[in-house]
Amino acid sequence: MRIAVTGSIATDHLMVFPGRFADQLLPDRLARVSLSFLVDALEVRRGGVAANIAYGLGSLGLDPLLVGSVGSDFAEYEVWLKDHGVDTGAVQISAERATARFMCITDEDANQIASFYAGAMQEARDIDLGRVLAGRPLPDLVLVGPNDPEAMLRHTRECRALGLPFAADPSQQLARLTGAQARDLVTGARWLFTNEYEAALLLERTGWDHDDVLTRVGAWITTLGGDGVRVESAGEPPLTVPAVPDTPVTDPTGVGDAFRAGFLAALSRRLPLPAAARLGCVVASAALATVGSQAYRIDPEHLLTTAARAYGADAARELAPALDGTP
Repeated sequence: MRIAVTGSIATDHLMVFPGRFADQLLPDRLARVSLSFLVDALEVRRGGVAANIAYGLGSLGLDPLLVGSVGSDFAEYEVWLKDHGVDTGAVQISAERATARFMCITDEDANQIASFYAGAMQEARDIDLGRVLAGRPLPDLVLVGPNDPEAMLRHTRECRALGLPFAADPSQQLARLTGAQARDLVTGARWLFTNEYEAALLLERTGWDHDDVLTRVGAWITTLGGDGVRVESAGEPPLTVPAVPDTPVTDPTGVGDAFRAGFLAALSRRLPLPAAARLGCVVASAALATVGSQAYRIDPEHLLTTAARAYGADAARELAPALDGTP
């Protein structure tokens, strides 16, 4: 099963200020703030939802096609992704803008001041899926992830026009979408991915109730944080799979993306839905225990041991075929 992953490709620039923002703010000068914080630490991490999911799929032995827009500063990041099994041949290079960038300063009280530079991601709306896929084997699934909103809508419509099954993963961009746009992105999706908050926001945006959504998608996958994941389809009882217990919470960034990679990798190897949800949770636990959304490693033996501990020996044996093709 070939999967094309569309969406954001970005870097995270994370800084630490060894003090309190509140101590630097003068109550009677808040209308004219001019501050510079001298930081002690800077971490630059690879990120972006599409790149995170593609990294996970590539590490699990698939050959995902990454589709998005980046700047000329992408070269080193591209080498990293290629080394981890990602096909970057459909990534568009902007001549004018840098790769999207998240910049955040955190103080000693865990308060944050952040900004997001969309950069080249704005040009993803110019990507024509038909042209990108011409001359390539057509993917069995296109994941439409958070991106420039116009790009998300365009890719969804192109999937329908090309007859390509697609997964809707609007994620944090739900807050930017109108009701009509949200309904357009979801309708006809083979898979719909949300977390619990996004599920509630989706209902508010679309004006639909829970059953309305289920009649418009093949299956709705809702991640529940420490409670695992719920998979629902119209006319079927919901399937709930618990999270891997006792996982150290080191860095939650990108954990949902890791779940999606594990879930889709299992489906691509024709495992049943319960097994796909379990593999998603196991891969998510590996990401949760690691700093950085692309820092976890796919170690089949470790993942199967984790699965056996969480779900039993039979469940672990069922997952083994999904890990046979890992590097």
